[in-house]
Amino acid sequence: MSDSVLSQFKQEIKEVFSPFKGEKLKVGIIGTGWIAESHIDSYKKFNDVEIVAAADLIPGKAEAFMERYGVKGVKFYPSHKEMLDNEELDAVSVCTYNATHAECTIYALQKGVNVLLEKPLCVTTEEAIEIAKAEKESGKVLSIGFQPRFDPNMKMIKKIVESGELGQIYYIQTGGGRRRGIPNSTFIEKKTAGIGALGDIGCYSLDMVLNAIGYPKPLTVSGYTSSFFGTNPMYNNPADAARFNVDDFAAAFIRLEGGIILDFRISWAMHVDTPGDTIIFGTKGALRIPSTDCWNGSVGGPMTIYHDVAGVQTSTTIPIIQNRGPGLFDQKIRSFLDACKNGTPSPVPVSQILYNQAIIDGIVKSAEAGREIEIVLPE
Repeated sequence: MSDSVLSQFKQEIKEVFSPFKGEKLKVGIIGTGWIAESHIDSYKKFNDVEIVAAADLIPGKAEAFMERYGVKGVKFYPSHKEMLDNEELDAVSVCTYNATHAECTIYALQKGVNVLLEKPLCVTTEEAIEIAKAEKESGKVLSIGFQPRFDPNMKMIKKIVESGELGQIYYIQTGGGRRRGIPNSTFIEKKTAGIGALGDIGCYSLDMVLNAIGYPKPLTVSGYTSSFFGTNPMYNNPADAARFNVDDFAAAFIRLEGGIILDFRISWAMHVDTPGDTIIFGTKGALRIPSTDCWNGSVGGPMTIYHDVAGVQTSTTIPIIQNRGPGLFDQKIRSFLDACKNGTPSPVPVSQILYNQAIIDGIVKSAEAGREIEIVLPE
């Protein structure tokens, strides 16, 4: 896939991490499309990993993929089930399109294999619940692919909220998007993607704020979705416009536990440069997080805290923190591998991202119903 917008996630840093002595982790890759390129780029940097298998539904695609990346000795399979049935693996990366995330992940967990699952978690709340059940029953590591969490600026957002500097959080507006940035490929059809901008980039903006405030449970959602740009040959090439049947814009009003309101909007295409900055409102202060042109894993500029000092209204600028270590994707892969090796908790646990997915699915279902709906989740 050659989408220049999505390629912003490409990693250029070439560090090799801590030396490893001992048996290497045997890793398989399920799905060898665009996002798998970033996975293999990272795996190749670690000397405690061996890529031993790959599966893809398209004949010859996995073979060509491994040849392109110079990885030898790999066994190839036409499906995730055949690979998992015939290989002894420690871990897999699930890099398939959204509609097959659940079945691939659940089967791998049932086979006793640790899983790094690309975002979004899946398509529906029901699928998310089944994934969470499979993880719990397996006792294996399941981490979800949210590399922006490793950005130092994202960590600073969480640190500011947890410090109490903003007081009690009561309202958040968040979202983001692109003036023009429809990715096409398998992203734009329900049969493969299931959801559009909501799943592609909406999950990131939701995670940014939900992670900062401790992932409270979502209670209700009033959602809206549209596809005015994706289906219009003026803004999308005619062939893609004809098959486009997911959202390219979504908005919602979400009630969370703890009396917090979340005002959300996300877009692949629109007649404005941004639907607005993220602002976290608290009883002692507010934090403004500048939007970005595309969800590239960080924030759009220096953040600002608005608060009172000695009775005077003032503001404090939080400078951008440069990521001077490994790339975010490398950190995502490394954290997953370390959890597999050391038996430590998942870096991005499904127990949190279940709420993220429930909100996304709630927006879709509310938009279809034309009314606010309750989000019902098991304990």
